[in-house]
Amino acid sequence: MPAPPIAIKRTGLVTSVGLSTPAACAAIRAKVSNPTETRFIDAGGERIMAHQVALEAPWRGRTKLCKMAAMVIADCLKDIPREEWERVPLLLAVAEKERPGRLDGLDDRLFLEIQEELRTRFASESCIVAHGRVSVVIALALARKLIADGNHSLVLIAATDSLLAWPTLSVYEREDRLLTPRNSNGFMPGEGAGALLVGRPTGDGELHCNGIGFAIENASIDSDEPLRADGLSAAIKCALADAGCELHDLDYRITDISGEQYYFKEAALALSRVLRKRKEEFDLWHPAESIGETGATAGVAALAVAGDAARKFYAPGTGILAHFSNDAGRRAAAVFNFRGP
Repeated sequence: MPAPPIAIKRTGLVTSVGLSTPAACAAIRAKVSNPTETRFIDAGGERIMAHQVALEAPWRGRTKLCKMAAMVIADCLKDIPREEWERVPLLLAVAEKERPGRLDGLDDRLFLEIQEELRTRFASESCIVAHGRVSVVIALALARKLIADGNHSLVLIAATDSLLAWPTLSVYEREDRLLTPRNSNGFMPGEGAGALLVGRPTGDGELHCNGIGFAIENASIDSDEPLRADGLSAAIKCALADAGCELHDLDYRITDISGEQYYFKEAALALSRVLRKRKEEFDLWHPAESIGETGATAGVAALAVAGDAARKFYAPGTGILAHFSNDAGRRAAAVFNFRGP
């Protein structure tokens, strides 16, 4: 028996182009981008450009992750009385353990610091989801189970991440993965935070998650194996089967792709292997062109954009495939449908 759908009730978003969901989504819709110089120098002697979030103070490291997370969580929960926050589980998405230069304390101290910043506590079922860009779908699967079991009517998914640290940038720079004047096959690093408040579908105006799928890609970005998109294709097929639909039933795709040719090739190969009926158009949206590579935040940002596009009627349709990939080879996909108006 298929699992019941869950609905995204509210979103929060902090990015380099906007410190709220409406502001960030408007900028992403207009393809506004705001890269600025960092204090880091690449091998060519040029300043590394990045999508930096401008806050009221020049916080860095885990402190900045905490501040950004607190902003999006407070925005998501602002319609819920504060005394009820402690009954809501928080599923916190952070960088994967394989991330070069990963900050200390992401698996234990960050969660406590966010609670202290907000002066609240979250439900005991709260947990850390440390799988980078695929974290949002893993968190949706966990949230769906918590809601289906009847223990919680609402679950909060939050993500906070930043690639703007030299231990991280230096590795990507040496591997020629950063977008620079000397390298067009790369991404521009970024940072940000996002949150999704999810619960049971209750009416119109909600983005419903109907299907979820996962798989592993053996030919990951640092592998010598030929890429055939086996992992992403399998994840998409699982999500479609879970939702009870076919790929041609959907209207567009949204993803975490941030500029590297490997991931564009993977998306194209997966489409060719899964799509069985010709479609005149099947757009691929990638908000990273405006906000940069934001790691664990990328998935939440994509779903916030999809929800905004549906509510404001600029999406190509109401059926959406979201798919995400991390460098370690994990692949995730989810099928969404917007119930108007």
